[in-house]
Amino acid sequence: MSDSIFSGCIPALMTPCTAQRTPDYDALVAKGRELVDLGMRAVVYCGSMGDWPLLSEAQRQEGVARLVAAGVPVIVGTGAVNSKEAVSHAAHAAKVGAQGLMVIPRVLSRGTSSSAQRAHFSAILAAAPELPAVIYNSPYYGFATRAELFFALREAFPNLVGFKEFGGAEDLRYAAEHITSQDDDVSLMVGVDTQVVHGFVDCNASGAITGVGNALPREVLKLVELSRQAATGDPEARRLALELERALAVLSSFDEGADLVLYYKHLMVLNGDSEYRLHFNESDALTPAQQRYAETQYAQFRAWYARWSAALGTA
Repeated sequence: MSDSIFSGCIPALMTPCTAQRTPDYDALVAKGRELVDLGMRAVVYCGSMGDWPLLSEAQRQEGVARLVAAGVPVIVGTGAVNSKEAVSHAAHAAKVGAQGLMVIPRVLSRGTSSSAQRAHFSAILAAAPELPAVIYNSPYYGFATRAELFFALREAFPNLVGFKEFGGAEDLRYAAEHITSQDDDVSLMVGVDTQVVHGFVDCNASGAITGVGNALPREVLKLVELSRQAATGDPEARRLALELERALAVLSSFDEGADLVLYYKHLMVLNGDSEYRLHFNESDALTPAQQRYAETQYAQFRAWYARWSAALGTA
């Protein structure tokens, strides 16, 4: 496995909240520690999964500081409307000892402007030049980073070492074909749970940042392991990886929708993690139909996985 922090399997942590709708930092740290102890390479905090738009600058930075203090390798999301706040998050990450940055495009104000995004990315990368960073490319942020901009930034900022792609199969292929295959020092991270096998096998990805892996860490670690083996040309690993990815398909697809945090918190509650029951906005909730659908699909997958892994002798 690569020594880069941007390799292997990395969950994007969600932020548990108290009855007062404030971050439950003890539960956050406990979950981060648990996932790393199970074999995750690191954690991401605060990406979209961490509800960054709903937290204050101070709340986000306290979560980062507590995770680092607990010995959890942390990649810090820099999402912000204001570039100055994004820079603050990057500088704070470097100050407290985080392991990397996930550089998120500027949103809302001039979000579709290439020149504005170049300035935004540059300011973040300059604020923490010692931290390795990936650009987070997602259609949900309204801006697509393409090869010309990426390499212009990389020339100026050597700490830009990779790309996290959340745009789906075609965008993963674009990133591999035009950006991350240029040399071994540039990593591609699969950013959407439905595309793990495609990312590793067809696009030479070095790792995956996962949402569903918060609720199903062992199963997603297995999928990443099989996908890495499949990328070496192992036909049995490819068959098994495709079987597992297909069985996970519905649960993984929650990652592609607006309710992803609601769904994955609900799955974690089903696991017994009651501290994920609440959301920062009281009105944020799955409908009864969504809850029942998720519960049915979750039970079905877990029954399938128990039999499938037992048949493989890996239960």
